Amino acid sequence: MQDIHHILNAYWGYASFRPMQEEIVRSVLAGQDTLALLPTGGGKSVCFQVPAMALEGICLVVTPLIALMKDQVENLKRRGLPAVAIYSGMSRREIDIALDNCVYGGIKFLYLSPERLLTDLFQERVKRMKVSLLAVDEAHCISQWGYDFRPPYLQLAELREVLPKAVPVIALTATATEQVKQDIQEKLKFPKPNVFQKSFARANLSYSCLYTENKANRLLEILQRMQGQSIVYVRSRRQTVEMARFLQSRRISAAAYHAGLKFEERSAVQQSWVEDKVRVIVATNAFGMGIDKPDVRLVVHLDLPESLEAYYQEAGRAGRDELYAYATLLYGPNDVAELQRKVEEAHPPVEFIRRVYQCLANYYQLATGSGLLSSFDFGLADFAKQYKLKPLETHHAVKRLEAEGYVQLNESYYMPSRLMLVLENTELYSFQLKNPEHDKLIQLILRLYGGEAFVSFVKVREQKMAELLKVPEQELRRKLEYLHKLQVLNYEPQHDAPQLVFTAPREAAGRVILNTKKLDSLRERALQQAKEVGRYVETSNRCRTQLLLEYFGETTDTRCRICDHCLAERKKAREHGEQDKLRQEVLQLVKAQPYLPKDLVRQFEPKHAETVTGLIRELVDVGRLMYQESGKLEVRN
Repeated sequence: MQDIHHILNAYWGYASFRPMQEEIVRSVLAGQDTLALLPTGGGKSVCFQVPAMALEGICLVVTPLIALMKDQVENLKRRGLPAVAIYSGMSRREIDIALDNCVYGGIKFLYLSPERLLTDLFQERVKRMKVSLLAVDEAHCISQWGYDFRPPYLQLAELREVLPKAVPVIALTATATEQVKQDIQEKLKFPKPNVFQKSFARANLSYSCLYTENKANRLLEILQRMQGQSIVYVRSRRQTVEMARFLQSRRISAAAYHAGLKFEERSAVQQSWVEDKVRVIVATNAFGMGIDKPDVRLVVHLDLPESLEAYYQEAGRAGRDELYAYATLLYGPNDVAELQRKVEEAHPPVEFIRRVYQCLANYYQLATGSGLLSSFDFGLADFAKQYKLKPLETHHAVKRLEAEGYVQLNESYYMPSRLMLVLENTELYSFQLKNPEHDKLIQLILRLYGGEAFVSFVKVREQKMAELLKVPEQELRRKLEYLHKLQVLNYEPQHDAPQLVFTAPREAAGRVILNTKKLDSLRERALQQAKEVGRYVETSNRCRTQLLLEYFGETTDTRCRICDHCLAERKKAREHGEQDKLRQEVLQLVKAQPYLPKDLVRQFEPKHAETVTGLIRELVDVGRLMYQESGKLEVRN
């Protein structure tokens, strides 16, 4: 076993661990099942990546976030650590090769989405892998009491039955209530409780809830008053564009980001913001996962989040460099009631859910009993239009089918074009001799990608290849597709669309078993979470950090001193102290000689005039001062 400090320094360049990271790493290396709760930006990935490097064998990483999965794999590869990922949208051949490489190719990290766990393909290969560690990211998804429950996560317990008993589990999440923490450990079959939890308090993050009837103007005021990189979260794609344009018209550098943009547009916007070329990014909650930007100074929510868990994670993207930062939530007169209405709307009737399921099966032409783990591009607007469904209701119905384990909807993510040579060297050479019209293209592939193209899929850029061959890009694509048909190579063109995965074989709509009791429970829990958001927003007499900590089961008498409530209390205390001082000065002056009120006020700086006038009135009312017949003030004996 390698020294963990040497690993941390050699691959991540850090001289020491952050608070609690080392204790978590040592718990895992001691073979103990471990639940780690670290806030957003707290360095969760290091807690499983370092022990995985210290152990011999492969680490399985289960996560539902495809964009985050891909980012982490790329980051590991840049550090010289062999990693692969398996997720919806990949061809069976790609998955087959990736799993083979995990068995024979020295891969250290295999990232996979939870619905892949019980496939025959994976179950057969995992038995031949030397698994050293099972890491469960976003572990709150395994709990029915969590805010983002995912039925496929329940299969993790069955995966543990396949793995050797000595393989420890590390479960990681940024947010979990006491009930969720217990549920995670029960579902993952921890032999004994073992929780490492860093306080949910963020000493450098100032939380505020500001009431306003004009959110756009209030946002503008905040951005004009404060400097630094900012994220503004809104609920809809349309709002991202409208608000970005509004800020631009007021000479604030801003850009819109949402899942409906093409990959190139999203990447350009994100990169401009990361490089500080754009100051404000206006986004839906699709933005932020896996983006390592520590110097965000402000996160503003223009709509109420659906839960405090979601809010804590999104707000927590501010101030990850541990310098002072702000998380501000703007709310209007009807926002709390509107949130409750939206939660009700998000739980459509059972019959409508069944109808949407039947339409999906027809849309993708799936026969009954087929379709397990089939993945399809999913355009909500086109689908809803074809079957005369309301898009928003349809989206919610799909999410309910997801909660029941029938489908999974992944947000839009980019998969570049990939290819892999199928023929062996000698066969390929023979093909080139017999088909000289394809010789230049095959030679180019070998020159650009070398032997790697024989053992795994490589990312290709058709535009670059077309330029090198001096042919139109469309012609190059046709050639690649033709070679794919001839089974000379496997060619997977790029796509950038949301993916719908059937996580269970297609059922006849009438036989779709929907647990109405469970659906009612999900609705009630969502309403309760919305109620907690409303309570947080409308409570003005408590420290915001204390309110959040209480929600997550952490109690403290210590106030944060930097939230809107604490700052207002400090201001009151300062004003109270200042008033005491001015009151004594008024009494001393009048004691020395009687004054007309207007002359007495003139003895003080103009900025204190209003306060002193009020104090004179107060001292007269309580009998400390009295008027002489001349109208002058004197101290009552």
